[in-house]
Amino acid sequence: MTDKTDKTVLISQESAVRILTNSNPAARNAITPTLYAELSAALTDAQNDPEVGAIVFTGAGDFFCSGGDLNLLAKRRELPEAERREKLEGLHDLIRAIRDCGKPVIAAVEGGAAGAGLSMALACDMLVSARDAFYTVAYVKVGLTPDGGATAFLAEFVSRQLLTELCLTGDRLTAERLHAMGAVNRLTDKGGALAEAIALASKVANGPQRASARIKTLCRLAHRATLEEQLEAEAVYMVTSQADAEAAEGIGAFLGKRKADFVALRHAPQPDAS
Repeated sequence: MTDKTDKTVLISQESAVRILTNSNPAARNAITPTLYAELSAALTDAQNDPEVGAIVFTGAGDFFCSGGDLNLLAKRRELPEAERREKLEGLHDLIRAIRDCGKPVIAAVEGGAAGAGLSMALACDMLVSARDAFYTVAYVKVGLTPDGGATAFLAEFVSRQLLTELCLTGDRLTAERLHAMGAVNRLTDKGGALAEAIALASKVANGPQRASARIKTLCRLAHRATLEEQLEAEAVYMVTSQADAEAAEGIGAFLGKRKADFVALRHAPQPDAS
């Protein structure tokens, strides 16, 4: 594994898996404006690197993310509304960057994910969690309201009544309960989330990258689209994929009873979807 330290975000590589670590352990990896810019840039760099097949996002030490830095949030009370909104959009742009990244992004959670930390974890395409980790929409405890898409992501898994309870009480959700709801893909023993996330990322990293990006988009759209809208999106992507060299390799390998080699196709041009 190679390592590169870049301020708040630590960047490392294990085979085709890029590992991005939020490193602010003294504050339990609280979110700062520096993280917005650095993590967004790191995601873009990973997306544009053909040698990267999947991304793992985690927190340094024994905690994923405690949410926003309350010292910074306290100072924002003094700012005009427009400036408060501008600073909040830094977080929302980061959530969009995770959502829109063309490579699968897998969260590895130890300890806990609170507030916007919960939002970042659920924004990822898959989530691996230690069994003893907890998750909380803790905003109400400090007189704030959720951001970062927390209510949208949780609404994919829980009823309106339970969502309201979680947001109004700030009570903790266990990793076990989130796993039962379908929001957590893998549970591990304490200290094992990163290794399991890398293993899961490695499983998808050497697949057909362009087809995987299309699949990620389809899965993201599925919760909001009507059947007709989803059928249209599937049709567009299937027609595009059929013309891609990845399909030629995959189908040829299947018919030839051999393992498909998609790695060699990473630099191949993508077919026009029009």
